[in-house]
Amino acid sequence: MSRAEQPSRRTVLAAAVAAAVVGGAGPAIADTAPADAAAEGAPARLVDNRAWTTHNEWRGGAAKGTRAVAGVRPGLVIGTATGTTDYTDPHTGTTAAWEYATWTSPVHWLTVPATEVIASWNARTPAGTWLQVELQGTYSDGTDTPWYVMGRWAAGDQDIRRTSVDDQTDGKSTIWTDTFSIDDSASGLRLVSYRLRLTLYRKPGTKLTPTVWRLGAMGSDIPDRFTVPASTPGLAKELIVPRYSQEIHAGQYPEYDNGGEAWCSPTSSQMIIEYWGGRLTSEQLAWVDPSYTDPQVCHAARYTYDYQYAGCGNWPFNAAYAATFKGMQGVVTRLGSLTDLETLIAAGIPAITSQSFLKTELTGAGYGTSGHLMTVIGFTADGDVIANDPASPGDEAVRRVYKRSEWENIWLRTKRYNASGKVVSGTGGVCYLYFPAHPTSRQRKALAAVGVR
Repeated sequence: MSRAEQPSRRTVLAAAVAAAVVGGAGPAIADTAPADAAAEGAPARLVDNRAWTTHNEWRGGAAKGTRAVAGVRPGLVIGTATGTTDYTDPHTGTTAAWEYATWTSPVHWLTVPATEVIASWNARTPAGTWLQVELQGTYSDGTDTPWYVMGRWAAGDQDIRRTSVDDQTDGKSTIWTDTFSIDDSASGLRLVSYRLRLTLYRKPGTKLTPTVWRLGAMGSDIPDRFTVPASTPGLAKELIVPRYSQEIHAGQYPEYDNGGEAWCSPTSSQMIIEYWGGRLTSEQLAWVDPSYTDPQVCHAARYTYDYQYAGCGNWPFNAAYAATFKGMQGVVTRLGSLTDLETLIAAGIPAITSQSFLKTELTGAGYGTSGHLMTVIGFTADGDVIANDPASPGDEAVRRVYKRSEWENIWLRTKRYNASGKVVSGTGGVCYLYFPAHPTSRQRKALAAVGVR
């Protein structure tokens, strides 16, 4: 199944919402600071999504050597490199020189002062290029975080090993693989604003460049909860999504987190990528043992693998992998209920969700897990969840139906008891969303309804 939850997957739980304070994050252009939170009587907002995707937005940041490009899919590229640096890859020991250029976003004021922030990006990195994403923010006490590395990423693995960066902390917050977390949320400390910095790298003396189409982050402040009441069913619909089992890959390519037993995330990613028409060529799959069934799942595992985390479950790396397929976007967010998922399914958008549970907590699963990804593809007439569950013995067994109340609770809670009776964390509604680079009007409305654009 999936590798056990690690500290990188902990959910820092909220105790109270801190009031945002006036304070900049440094000399960068700022988004408009938010007005007071929601109008009286409106439900409290728990999640804030912000993304930079348009030509004007790319032009609006602070560029040092980067250039905004227009067109059907606007993006950011290296214009003129501003320097050269040596990078020693911690996973190969190889040191190489790289030219670089940077882009820093305007300051974004969170509508939800956050205990956690997760960045996402969509990019093309041809051989000889890679990128780094960093986050720097301001706390509710007026002090600033350091610049934190949220990921060093390339679509391939021939130049660098894509990696998260451990041991980043300032005593108030810590980076756990792909997640910025406030260390003591009960103190009331929150992150009230942030900016993101992209560094684009290429081999010196070349005209190569990464192209970044999307950069953003999701901030959240999910309350402490062991149970979440089930929402009222509102949709009966099922999407036809390819079905792939991770279990048939057990023992294959153990260099990628000990093989398919741990590949729930890339297996789920590949299902939805192919739902949207993404296909791998025979040339791309040539490295896979031809005797293996569903070689595309092996490919997804290799190209989502985080060499520091030593697993394929880095959330932004999966979203970035999905966006390497033509005409696709990928983001990591949190949703608030199965009603949100119904909104997406109604518009033809399946979703990948993260949950953990005991065997007794999800009827029909037949297993328990400390962290698992599966694909939600629809709802029955009774409102139960139809999921493509990769933790199945074969492709034919992947489609499952799970009870709505059980499924919603194990997905949305932030606290749970493990098999030993110890209190551990839940993911609080984490979700990957993959969708077209140019969504239909109906798809755009559905995405906007769950806070994504």
